[in-house]
Amino acid sequence: MNDAEWAVVRDAMPVPGWLEGRGGQPESYCHRQMVDAVRYLVAGGITWRAMPADFPAWDRVDAFFRPGGTKA
Repeated sequence: MNDAEWAVVRDAMPVPGWLEGRGGQPESYCHRQMVDAVRYLVAGGITWRAMPADFPAWDRVDAFFRPGGTKA
């Protein structure tokens, strides 16, 4: 994802609770990495478990995007 695309998407991402003073710990991966991982998954038609190692762990990406799931 290039910087112009990220500028559009960034505002749609949830603000982590720890940044808003609601407690919790910093997330393991940045949102841009998560979005890039899902775009790769969709573009390649691969399964979650086939996610290359240079992306965040597949289960963390899945949990980040699953409604009501835990954040990475």
